Amino acid sequence: MRRIWLWAAIATTLCSGQAVAQASPPNGAAEAIAQFDALCRADGGRLWGETLCGPLMLVDPKTREIVASQAGTGGALRPAGGLFVGTLPPEIGAANTAVAFDGITWTMVLAPLPQDEHARAALLMHEAWHRIQKTLGFAAASPAPAHLATPEGRTWLRMEWRALAAALAAPDEASRKQAVADALAFRQQRRGLASDAADLENQLELNEGLAEYTGAVLSGRRDPAATAVEQLSAAEHAESFVRSFAYTSGPAYGLLLDRTDPSWRVRLRGATEPRDLGRLLAQAAGVQPSPIEEARRRYAYEEVAADEARRHELHQQQASAWHAALVTGPTLRLPLKEMNISFNPQNLFPLPPEGTVYPTLRVADRWGVLQAEKGALIDDGWGSLTVAAPTAQTPDRISGPGWTLELAPGWRIDQAEPGRSVLAQVPPK
Repeated sequence: MRRIWLWAAIATTLCSGQAVAQASPPNGAAEAIAQFDALCRADGGRLWGETLCGPLMLVDPKTREIVASQAGTGGALRPAGGLFVGTLPPEIGAANTAVAFDGITWTMVLAPLPQDEHARAALLMHEAWHRIQKTLGFAAASPAPAHLATPEGRTWLRMEWRALAAALAAPDEASRKQAVADALAFRQQRRGLASDAADLENQLELNEGLAEYTGAVLSGRRDPAATAVEQLSAAEHAESFVRSFAYTSGPAYGLLLDRTDPSWRVRLRGATEPRDLGRLLAQAAGVQPSPIEEARRRYAYEEVAADEARRHELHQQQASAWHAALVTGPTLRLPLKEMNISFNPQNLFPLPPEGTVYPTLRVADRWGVLQAEKGALIDDGWGSLTVAAPTAQTPDRISGPGWTLELAPGWRIDQAEPGRSVLAQVPPK
């Protein structure tokens, strides 16, 4: 089966290579592991009905050195200073995620962790949720909703976030209900832009959105709602909403649901498809979407729409550049069979109908390990990856503009047509 491990962190450098395991854990590792244990024990499984406690590994993405809370079952880790150390193999991407390694499933978090105690706690609990999400019944889906790259999609999302912030900060129930109704109106308007918009957004909100909500609630912050309001405002200026939006929307909806229906998590787990946080909140708050024209006037729609129109002009220029580099120009296509991928969810760039551009990513597959720093295109079916044509090659290494591929034995480049090459297995003799 295809294995896709997804990066759930914000902008982290991805590096490959191996290093000798340390003789003792680095400073801060023991404290982070102890904090993780204390946080999950304090929750005691109350939030989701399942414990968040479990194996934790901290990984340095540059050296790929591991510091773990326990040993695995395959002997890849050795004791050191009361913890366990080792080296992450090259076929596994270093990322904030859940990962199978050395015979068990881990919560993996990249070092160094945030210095701020609450930010560090939120990250640890976010990733702990990913380790148990399959048990909870939530898929680790990672679509790239292209409508969130359009000026209309971005505008309506920003409007929804403004209304959600107003709901979280509302001084009374009547004001909160009005703001929730406005948010639902903007959500409905945006999801009408594409036939699959609601489904794609729901997949991400029930993956990264719920993970981020878990981190927010268990972070130890005195007022998670105030932090969510700040994040809703800051997120409006993000480079891309395509996959990262759920990190912002998820906590907002979750915290509002906590105020209106404390049993919502149980109902969400037991619900039949489609599961939708907006629909749950509408039911819990007893509201319907506001008339769209009235709602628009309350949140400076014209100003937001004009801002997004200006941004779209720059977006189109970038789309043309990506199209020239990865579609019409000379390219190399790599098949995706058993990939392990890590990437930055904050900068994905939809390029319909060709797929989605990942400006930075690391992919391991049967053919080896690819590191790209200047863009790679993955088709919507996750069947292939395309980079600009190679410029240099040795028997075990291929490179091109902004990318390198450590080539596994038994693979070679074949010419499919002029300007189009593919990576293929060497036929058996």
